[in-house]
Amino acid sequence: MKLRLLALACCLVLAGCAAPAAPSPTPDAEVLGEENGYAATDPLEIDESDGLNESELNAIVARTMARVELIRGLEFTESVPVEVISRAEFAEGFSRDTTVDSPAERAREQRYEASMLVGEDRTVGAAFESIYGGSVLGYYSSGRIVLVSSNDSLTVDRGTLAHELLHALQDQRLSLLGGAPNPDRAIAETGLVEGDANYVEARYEQRCAEEWDCRPRPQSSAGSLEDRNFGLYLTIYAPYSEGPSFVHRAYETGGWEEVNDRYARPPRSSEQLIHPADYPDDRPARVIVPDRSTAVFDRASPTTVGEATLFAMFYQQGVIDRNELMSTPGPYSAYNYSHPATTGWAGDKLVPYLGEDGDGYVLQTRWESEDDAIQFAQAYRGMLRGSLNATAEGGGVYVVDDGPYADAFRVTRDGRTVRIVNAPTVQELSDVRRGD
Repeated sequence: MKLRLLALACCLVLAGCAAPAAPSPTPDAEVLGEENGYAATDPLEIDESDGLNESELNAIVARTMARVELIRGLEFTESVPVEVISRAEFAEGFSRDTTVDSPAERAREQRYEASMLVGEDRTVGAAFESIYGGSVLGYYSSGRIVLVSSNDSLTVDRGTLAHELLHALQDQRLSLLGGAPNPDRAIAETGLVEGDANYVEARYEQRCAEEWDCRPRPQSSAGSLEDRNFGLYLTIYAPYSEGPSFVHRAYETGGWEEVNDRYARPPRSSEQLIHPADYPDDRPARVIVPDRSTAVFDRASPTTVGEATLFAMFYQQGVIDRNELMSTPGPYSAYNYSHPATTGWAGDKLVPYLGEDGDGYVLQTRWESEDDAIQFAQAYRGMLRGSLNATAEGGGVYVVDDGPYADAFRVTRDGRTVRIVNAPTVQELSDVRRGD
C-alpha cells in the first residue's frame, strides 16, 4: 500500500510490488497525454457543490491520467479504478495492532525506544495509529486508488489524485520496489517511489499555475499533530520530503530516463536521500556488533537506524529546533534533514536484547570522521542530560530516573565509532554487553 500523507508546515503528505524493469513500449493504440477520451488540455464543466457523481469522477480521473502521463513521459497501460471515501470511513476501517507479545514485536519496540521516539509509556503500534489515522489523504493498493475526502460531500483533491495515479503508473511501468533488508533501506527506496510521485505532483501544480485549467483544491481535513509524535512523523515523512530532491537531481542529470534507471539501482540508505550527491558511491559501512551479553538477555535480530531516524531523534528531544528543520530545504523538499550532529553518518547497527525483567539494546554507530563521531557523541550526551534529565555516574554511564525512557545508558567513543549500551539498570549494562 502506498499512502499519501499531509505535509505539515510544522505540517505532512503520506500517500503489489513489481520487479525493477525498463519502461515497456508505448501502446500503439494510445497517445501520450490522452486517456479514455480526454486530453490533458480539455476543459471540464463539473459542479462539485453537491459532491461528484460517477461520470464526473470518471472524467476527472481520465483527464488527470492524461496530464500525469504527459508530465512523466510514460503511458498508462490500463485504467485505474478510483474510490472516494470520507475521513470517518477511513478512520473506521484503519486500525493497527497495538499489542506487544512476540520477541519480534518487543525488538521493534526497542528500535523506536533506542531512537528516543516511542518510550515505554505506549506501544509503537499505537503511536503509528495516531499519526496515520488523521494524516492519510489517499492510497494506492492492488491496482486501485482510494482517496480520503476533505469534506462530507466527497470531493477530490487534484494533487492527491495526481500523486496516487503516479503510483499506479509506477506499478504498471516501473516498480513500487519493496522488500528492503532494514528500515533505513526501506526509507531510501520509498524515497525514490514517493519522491517521484511528489516531484510529478509539484510539476502538475506548476502547470496548473501557468497553463492548465485546474479545479480548486479543497481544504484538507487532516488533523493537527499537536497531540502526536512529530519526531516519529519525521521518520515517516523523510521519503516524501527528501525523495523529491533526490529525483530532481536525477532528472537534471539525465531527464526521466535517468529517473527510470534509479528503479533498478535505488538508493541504499536515508543518507543518500538527504545528501543526493552521495549517491551511488557513498554506501553504508558494514557495522558488526559481536554478542557480549550474558544469559540474562537474549539477542534479537540486528537492524539499522539510519541518518534520517537519528535526525528525528534529536528533533524530538529538542536538540534540533523547528527553525533548523524549516531552514534551506532542498529543491522540492519540505524540510531540511541535514544537521551537524548526524550529517557524518556512515553506518550503524542496532541490536535489541530481551530479558525477563526488561529489555535493552546496543546501538553502534560509525561516522565519516572522528570529528563527526565527536559531534554525535556530544549531542547524544547533551540530549541525555538536558532533555531526559539524566545523571552522570562516571565512565560514560548515565541514568534516567523516570519518564518513558527511564533506563541506564553507557556512551563510549573509540575513534569514528560511538557505542550506546542500554539496560534497565546500571548493573545490567554489563549483562547486555560485557567488557566496555
